[in-house]
Amino acid sequence: MTYDEDSITRLLVIANVENMTDSNKINVDLILEARWIVPVIPRNQILEHAAVIIHQGIIVDLTPIDSARSKYCAKQTISLSDQLLIPGLINLHTHAAMTLMRGLADDIPLMPWLHNHIWPAEQQVVSERFVRDSALFGCAEMLAGGVTCFNDMYFYPQATAEAAMQAGMRAQLGLVILEFPTSYASNADDYIEKGLLIRDTWRGHPLLSASMSPHAPYTVADSTFEKIITYAEQLGLGIHTHLHETKAEVAESIEKHGVRPIKRMANLGLLGPNLTAAHCVHMDDEDLSLLSAYGSHVAHCPTSNAKLASGIAPITQLSNAGINVGLGTDGAASNNRQDMFAEMRMAALLAKATSEDATSIPASKALEMSTINGARALGLDDQIGSIEVGKLADLTAVRIADVETLPCFDPLSHLIYVCGREHVSHVWVAGDLRFERSNQLSGLFANIEPNELKEIALLWQSKLNQHKA
Repeated sequence: MTYDEDSITRLLVIANVENMTDSNKINVDLILEARWIVPVIPRNQILEHAAVIIHQGIIVDLTPIDSARSKYCAKQTISLSDQLLIPGLINLHTHAAMTLMRGLADDIPLMPWLHNHIWPAEQQVVSERFVRDSALFGCAEMLAGGVTCFNDMYFYPQATAEAAMQAGMRAQLGLVILEFPTSYASNADDYIEKGLLIRDTWRGHPLLSASMSPHAPYTVADSTFEKIITYAEQLGLGIHTHLHETKAEVAESIEKHGVRPIKRMANLGLLGPNLTAAHCVHMDDEDLSLLSAYGSHVAHCPTSNAKLASGIAPITQLSNAGINVGLGTDGAASNNRQDMFAEMRMAALLAKATSEDATSIPASKALEMSTINGARALGLDDQIGSIEVGKLADLTAVRIADVETLPCFDPLSHLIYVCGREHVSHVWVAGDLRFERSNQLSGLFANIEPNELKEIALLWQSKLNQHKA
């Protein structure tokens, strides 16, 4: 077995912890004592009255509370006596910098929504300052909803990187690529060049990574896709794109290229285990076979697809075909919420309704889709996505003690079908507390001032208001 540099570091931390003792106890940074823990791996496991032991941001043990108290001496111990502890949620597809466009244009199909409202508004307001402000707003919303990592795609990725670093969140930032000009870049080559230069400014940051992000097959030419593939292979980057979101997209591809978009991508060499395709709503058997054969990943965005009337992705068939499916919110402009609890519930319910099978996408699978499956798609499953020894302590605590959440017979089922993001009580990223909610109505961020967010909203709302539908 071979280990990368990060894996070796985590193994050394665990080894060092075993040699650090104080009065026959091992000194560690943090102990989280929880009523329940769902580690995700192993599957369908619920631990009761258990503790997660954390040192230097890494999970070094998972043990019953009594054992933890007798074995470890922590700088800090937090009692989560009413909480369910889960891995931090992973938002596999979003546009964080579109958060300030929330509600700008509603009840409109995708293409009119884009052409008549979103793209004109972007031409007027999108700048590095707007992206930074809006992305910070998005990071705050996601953190408060238990999200510790998000997969993004938008202009000025450096500005989103700055927002993620301030929030203390993990992010994979898409280097967006289009053929047409925007305030950010003039043509496809300009998008690629700027994206790669920006990536160099955060390369090596422990919370940030990058992907090549061609917007969609209908906005990117074959020659550009070929360049993207070359850069992705040379630099070891993933590829993140929109794919098969609407019937119109599929029909346009057949008319223009003679094949469906996924087949076109396969012919170009784009499909593979480094590809995350958002949406994948309109799929036939050949589409499913291609994604499965090439080991590509799907970011399922059920709420956005429903709200834009794009359709319902065949999530049961995707899963049955062995395709790794994660969950995303899409941007707040099309969803209005970056709420992974809503996505987990929606994904499970839609799968049951469309398949007429109540066992389709059970609660455990919905949680996997928003944790370990997302981590696999991002190539981070050796670091995050489950509560395992050696992984980074990206964790979310969910309170199950209030009237609307009681009684609780099965905490995992409760998480998906009863709890909402308002029940998130704590969020840690690499063992650092990034968000804490003292009650259901308010919360405190480690590095974000709520008054700053209010000022940001007021500043940009007046500028965007003229584009309100």
